[in-house]
Amino acid sequence: MEKNKDNAVILFARDPVLSQVKTRLKSSFDDETILQLYLCFVEDSLAKIRQVENADGYVGIFPENHSGFFNGTESSDIGLFAQQGKDLGDKMRQAFVDRFAQGYNKVVIIGSDSPSLPVSYISRALASEKDLVLGPSTDGGYYLIAMTGKVAEVFSGIEWGTDNVLYETLQRVKSAGASLELLPVWYDVDLPEDLKFLKTHLALIDQAGLGEGGKTKVILDGISF
Repeated sequence: MEKNKDNAVILFARDPVLSQVKTRLKSSFDDETILQLYLCFVEDSLAKIRQVENADGYVGIFPENHSGFFNGTESSDIGLFAQQGKDLGDKMRQAFVDRFAQGYNKVVIIGSDSPSLPVSYISRALASEKDLVLGPSTDGGYYLIAMTGKVAEVFSGIEWGTDNVLYETLQRVKSAGASLELLPVWYDVDLPEDLKFLKTHLALIDQAGLGEGGKTKVILDGISF
């Protein structure tokens, strides 16, 4: 995809293949239900990045687009690429490097595990004048990372998949001498109890008139806990 805007927002997502996504939900749900849930997560996340003003949207897919799910996405307004690197840090770093090489001024990466994330948080990250923006997650990681103009070397030596990711990243930010803005805390959905909370939260958001729950709310309304 050619660069059209000054900024880029990237959704990091797994290729939606049966039994290969959201595996920590398997204790409570069958593979087909998990796959359908994940498809809703991804589609709602894509809808969010399309709402962000002055930003081109991308999906960084892991490992590849074998399922063909994203084929229709690429033909519209979202660029696709395969994540490259040996671990999550390598993959994010390469995504930043490649987008800056295309000429983008600011790049934001979000994950596909936060389908309720407010679009305003992404916009706030793009509006920040800091070198780096992090969105802390309740599980000890982060749901969003953004950089301006260049790659801050904050990914090496991180023990990915643990509850120390945010803490270790903040130490790297300090060592790099980069200026930092922290967004409000939000949450990822990885475990059955996270999914139960998401269902309740989306219902409250809807009842309060603060937004719609998208496809994720529709599927969760049909699931009993």
